[in-house]
Amino acid sequence: MIERKTFYFNDLRVCCYVLWDNTGEAVIVDPGCYSDREKERLRDFVSKKGLTPVKLLNTHGHFDHIMGNKFVADTWKIKSYIHPKDKGQLERAQEYCAMFGYEIDRPPYDTEDLDENVPLRFGDSELKVLYTPGHTMGGVSFYSKEDRIILTGDSLFAGSIGRTDLPGGDYDMLVSSLSGKILKVDPDTAVLPGHGAETTIAHEIATNPFLCF
Repeated sequence: MIERKTFYFNDLRVCCYVLWDNTGEAVIVDPGCYSDREKERLRDFVSKKGLTPVKLLNTHGHFDHIMGNKFVADTWKIKSYIHPKDKGQLERAQEYCAMFGYEIDRPPYDTEDLDENVPLRFGDSELKVLYTPGHTMGGVSFYSKEDRIILTGDSLFAGSIGRTDLPGGDYDMLVSSLSGKILKVDPDTAVLPGHGAETTIAHEIATNPFLCF
């Protein structure tokens, strides 16, 4: 059974997730930790729980979600995973951050590619990779059918959907990702978004005004 902890990091309140199971192996998703205090909170939690992070996962490459990539990769000596179509976002991350008044360490470029045909395993658990572009060209979601959780990044939020007016965004592509993949999972699945509160697939289908397509 996958357990989880949510952190809200940086001024844009990115949801960073730590997922682990009974083995103690863990994955860290979207480490947006920016300040030293935020990094310390993440490190302290992992240490106190006795966890062993084995993978760093990015739902997409926007700068607010990858601010802590270098910190996580260096602290636990682990590889970062991102879809190849968003790797360019990492290479320009420092430039993007500077445009918004942030200064970050260069995130690792030697990433592993996320692939829909290759599940992500840690401990006795695994996450299925769903390619869900639209917010960015390389957006993905991470899904566990057994544990009924889906990490949707900035594709689906409680009461809203991801914006598509940024470079690489495509509204029709996002609609296809939502209708063809994200909303097809078990309705009781918990949605763990890139910002904001948790919700469920069933609740969003019933109440989300942006899903009337």
